[in-house]
Amino acid sequence: MNQVTRLTAAPPVLSRRSLLLAAAAAACGPPKARGYRGYCFVANRDSRNVAAIDLTNFRLRRQIPLDDAPAAIVAHPSQSKTYVLAPGAGTVYEIDAVKLAVSRRTRAGSRAMSMAVAAGNDALWILYRDPAELVELPFDSLRPRRRIRLASPPDGFDLSSTNYAAIASYRDRSITVASLERAAIDRVIAARDEPSLVRFQQDGAQIIAGSHPDRAITIFNTASGKTVVRLPLAIAPRNFCPDSTGGQLYVTGDGKDAVVIVYPYETEIGQTILAGHAPGAMAVTQDASPLLLVANPDSDRITALDVNTMGKSLIAVVDVGQEPRSIVMTPDNQYALVLNRKSGDVAVIRTYSLNQSGPYKEPLKKPMPVFTMIPVGDAPVAAVVVPWGA
Repeated sequence: MNQVTRLTAAPPVLSRRSLLLAAAAAACGPPKARGYRGYCFVANRDSRNVAAIDLTNFRLRRQIPLDDAPAAIVAHPSQSKTYVLAPGAGTVYEIDAVKLAVSRRTRAGSRAMSMAVAAGNDALWILYRDPAELVELPFDSLRPRRRIRLASPPDGFDLSSTNYAAIASYRDRSITVASLERAAIDRVIAARDEPSLVRFQQDGAQIIAGSHPDRAITIFNTASGKTVVRLPLAIAPRNFCPDSTGGQLYVTGDGKDAVVIVYPYETEIGQTILAGHAPGAMAVTQDASPLLLVANPDSDRITALDVNTMGKSLIAVVDVGQEPRSIVMTPDNQYALVLNRKSGDVAVIRTYSLNQSGPYKEPLKKPMPVFTMIPVGDAPVAAVVVPWGA
């Protein structure tokens, strides 16, 4: 019988140059994704709880039950604690970010509107509608200390870095300016338009008020209360988002699929740019190549725009969950956490992938995928990131 000899080709010998090129190519690849050492706490309105997400592995650790529906959440400036506001009951809950449990609670009124951390980082200020007051809650005691009584029902407020508050009233079309240091009202500004949104300029020198029904932004001098300028808009403003310097304010609202860029210090409108269908909430990455992320709740997407070449460079669109309504950045700017109100989850977007996609001129044919999705509860409405060891 004839024997058949099978010949096997010898593996190719790689030259030293080929090996070096292969190593260089591997080194230039995308860096391995690493989690963030902290928790993301998500307030779920309809579930009446707060979900704690471990950001090291992007997994839900616990759902912390509450007595009422939460609407807002803020982090303690230096400790591992968060504070959750349930407006309907007027209750503030303190959550221990280590034990993942409610540690204290307090109530200073029947119906609350919103809350913010004082410039001195030593207290919360809670805006109540019933009774109409701005109430101080020191972190150490979490008991009401000072109250600023208001002449008209409030609808929203902002705190300045200079220890002042600006409180808006839709009914009276007024903005009350109060000194937090003296716990007293300095003046009441009679506004021509309804102050649907109020925000201090970063240095506190001016108050920026957006009017949804009147489609305008009015800038007031904080010290005098006088009108500096009134700027008509192409949209009815609903959302404000400043950049890290305060030199640009991004505005979205009804009436146009666009973001309006306002320059507060120059008291003028810069430009209006397209930003996907029905743009809503926004966030800005704080790094060398900043991006403006815009939620498009009607199309279940996030649109990413290059801030440095605004109006010229659409970076990417990302399909997220149903009805994205809020975007929160991790402090290291590595991840954008998108709260999807209808689908009850958080979409995690890795910002590195957005920066690597590059600008383009033709419409994007295929949206980018998310890094991961995390179910959290029914109707997530607000979130905050707390680093470990804060």
